[in-house]
Amino acid sequence: MKGILYTFATIALSIGVFVLPVVYANAATTISYLVVAGGGGGSGAGGGAGGYQAGSGHTITSGTPYSITVGSGGTGVSGGGGAQGGDGTNSVFDTITAIGGGGGGQVATNSAGAGNGRNGGSGGGAGATGDAFSFVGGTGSQGGNGGAWNQTGSPFPSAGGGGASQNGGDAAGSTGGKGGDGTANSISGISVTYAGGGGGGVYYTGGTAGSGGAGGGGAGGVDTANGTAGTANTGGGGGGGGSTGTGGNGGSGIVIISAPTSAGIIATGGTHTVSGGNDIWTFTSSGTWTPTVTPVSSIFFLRFLRFF
Repeated sequence: MKGILYTFATIALSIGVFVLPVVYANAATTISYLVVAGGGGGSGAGGGAGGYQAGSGHTITSGTPYSITVGSGGTGVSGGGGAQGGDGTNSVFDTITAIGGGGGGQVATNSAGAGNGRNGGSGGGAGATGDAFSFVGGTGSQGGNGGAWNQTGSPFPSAGGGGASQNGGDAAGSTGGKGGDGTANSISGISVTYAGGGGGGVYYTGGTAGSGGAGGGGAGGVDTANGTAGTANTGGGGGGGGSTGTGGNGGSGIVIISAPTSAGIIATGGTHTVSGGNDIWTFTSSGTWTPTVTPVSSIFFLRFLRFF
């Protein structure tokens, strides 16, 4: 009588040792992520930082293409009044959306709403006015609120935009409000601070513009000076401009995906690096990320022994 003893698997082939790769259909694993939206543009006041979303344990499926949207910064406008700064645009990865930062408020001569900061991921700061009423900063849905204007008198400083971890500073005396600070994250392999708010500008000479918040926020300008743009791929808000200056543009956003190398993810899309035992994919512009999960354990050694 003869029989066949199978170790690890039952298969009727010939005598010997075989190595068979096993394909995992719809295999799933989890990843960490950072999604930062584009920052708001400055006007007289600083723009708010782009929304900041970070986390881990997000499930992805092998073979599924994931559309990545990296938000652009909002457009800065004349610090001398006329319009609010433009909002940044959203960044998106799978079900995760970071909201664009709110534009900074204009320097206004009446109670028109354009003196208020715009709502966004972080809110834009409030513009100055020569009249006896207040403007308010925009509300941040994923970060800080913009600073407020609640005073009168030259040289008419404006407020700072909100950052991911801090509200924008109010205009005070002759000083523009500081942009709110952002949040540090090490998903890229080094600690980088993202999503700082833009500093408030000062309409006339004799004042000090607000500094940009940590995380790419642009500084404000005084009188003829422009506000500084938010740093690209940080989601920083643009700084507010002086009377004949222009508010800075908001900084563009970023999307970063990370997983332990032991997870066995091979993917296309983005810029791939390896750091600290993790595979990292960085998107500084929109694209598509398609992962394939190939666990180390996906190779079985099958031994077939024939006996009589």
